[in-house]
Amino acid sequence: MKDYIEERAINVANYIVTNNATVRQTAKKFGISKSTVHKDCSERIRFINPALAQEVRKVLDVNKSERHIRGGMATREKYLHQHR
Repeated sequence: MKDYIEERAINVANYIVTNNATVRQTAKKFGISKSTVHKDCSERIRFINPALAQEVRKVLDVNKSERHIRGGMATREKYLHQHR
């Protein structure tokens, strides 16, 4: 694996853990795709830093369990702010 990919994977993982960030937020922050963030956090980081990989997995699992709630809240906000 190239050095810059390892460095990016570590930076992405640290950002997610530090900020409890979602994959979308992280992708936007680093200017990369969601699939790249996901691959960095679920595959690459395991080989680079297994302890960090476990921490990232915890955050991503929480985000996944809450995503249906966040979607509903976003829809509610959208319709509350629409003007008729």
